[in-house]
Amino acid sequence: AGRGVRRLLVLLSLLGALAASGSAAFRRAEPFTWATARYGSGDWDSAPLVPANLVHSIAQYTSIPVAARGVVVDLASPELFRYPFVFLTGHLPVRFDARESANLRAYVERGGFVFIDDHNHDVDGAFHKSATAEIGRIFGARALRPIPNDHELYRAFFRFPDGPPTTSHELNGWGDNLVHEHLFGVTVDGRIGLLYSNKDYASEWNYHPQNKRFQSIDNTRFGVNVVVYALTR
Repeated sequence: AGRGVRRLLVLLSLLGALAASGSAAFRRAEPFTWATARYGSGDWDSAPLVPANLVHSIAQYTSIPVAARGVVVDLASPELFRYPFVFLTGHLPVRFDARESANLRAYVERGGFVFIDDHNHDVDGAFHKSATAEIGRIFGARALRPIPNDHELYRAFFRFPDGPPTTSHELNGWGDNLVHEHLFGVTVDGRIGLLYSNKDYASEWNYHPQNKRFQSIDNTRFGVNVVVYALTR
């Protein structure tokens, strides 16, 4: 499916219609539902408060109709295709089995958007090394590439002129003691279908939404950009 078809699939999904793409379909997923991927290895549920926090942000800042609670979807399940956006994170080594690998590739190639975030923020960490190796195995060794910091992702809703916002863990020297200047992506027909972060947004966003009132700047705003990009590009 081309870029225009993917946009149509997402729009129809948001309207509650059924849109088919080959042998799979993005089925009724209206209002927008934050979906977290469950996979067989590692600790897929390491950031349990992220969905509630981002659901709150999307409802607060945008006019996108949003479900009050997120869902958990198995990476190997056909149910994955009900959701135009899926979040995946963890601390531990990740190894996708054959069904998970095939489903992930089909999901991205047919217009889905998956955001994978390293919950370790450690360039030599178990999750980072294994997840990037798995992405290379599934999509090709050179498929995962740096995303320019002037990419439209950084102006999809809020503006981030310097590219991906830093996290408190980066600034405090936690993990690998580096500030990662770029995110990475697998691009299909000019659109990011898989976004990979080594910045540990999972830790940054893993708190109750009510705690935002203690912050001078809401650090979940970039998550809003990611969702808006996923639904409109």
